[in-house]
Amino acid sequence: MAIKDLSLSAKMTIDGFMNGINKSTVKGPGLEFSQYRSYQPGDDLRSLDWKMFARSDRYYIRESEVETNIAVRILIDSSASMNHSDGDFTKIDYARYLGASLAYLANLQGDAIGLYVLKNSGIFSMVAKQDYQHLARLFYQLEQINPEGKFTKPIHYKELFTGTQKRELLIFVTDLYQSDDDIINLLDTLNTLRHEIVVFHVLSRNEIDLDFKGYSTFEDLETGETIQIDQEKARVNYKTKLAVYLEETRVKMLDRRIFYRTICTDEPLDQALRDFLKQRSKLRI
Repeated sequence: MAIKDLSLSAKMTIDGFMNGINKSTVKGPGLEFSQYRSYQPGDDLRSLDWKMFARSDRYYIRESEVETNIAVRILIDSSASMNHSDGDFTKIDYARYLGASLAYLANLQGDAIGLYVLKNSGIFSMVAKQDYQHLARLFYQLEQINPEGKFTKPIHYKELFTGTQKRELLIFVTDLYQSDDDIINLLDTLNTLRHEIVVFHVLSRNEIDLDFKGYSTFEDLETGETIQIDQEKARVNYKTKLAVYLEETRVKMLDRRIFYRTICTDEPLDQALRDFLKQRSKLRI
């Protein structure tokens, strides 16, 4: 049932997204405008550009080039901080739905789909393949994620070098909770492999607004340390520091040529899906 639910959720999300998206921005399976050329006898009349005919009174064929299908790898942070909740909904819940929807959309586009789950004990890896059974297995692995411990240590990064040597589009879903720049070090490692990288920084509304409905004691999910906070007194200073942190993070990503977007767990997935299509169009293999 878990697999079926996640699969159904992804399908419903993508179907709704594709129905609502501007048809002119999605040409189908990888078609991108290349150039015009004069009509020649025998050309398919469906390729005639009637707007060009209206302007020039001459027949032109609109030629397109086909994108090569790419390999897309979903990376999920499964450290304990991803268990942070806002109500009954956790960051890892959001990461699952986002990862499943991106995988479903990529499969729909004809791309090979793979998975990395970044665990305290190492990295779980699924090779990138393009078939529905593989997609079903990916959904299953997303359902099995149980966040615990701290972020994956560099000693485990060797797993990243054992796969295909082709350039991939890596979609990293994380809350960027780290010590000693562990996640930045990972991104630097991935950059050495010349992959295209997209980072979705997942935040919950209660941590953005520092609104935890009267709680005064807070626990670090990865270290177990606790701290007492008066939310009302701390809120203004907290929001200022959070804004500085997010801007510094944005600059770090920009310096590494990584596409970066913050995304809140109460936001719909549409913008993340648009960002995926935008970055996908930049990658050629």
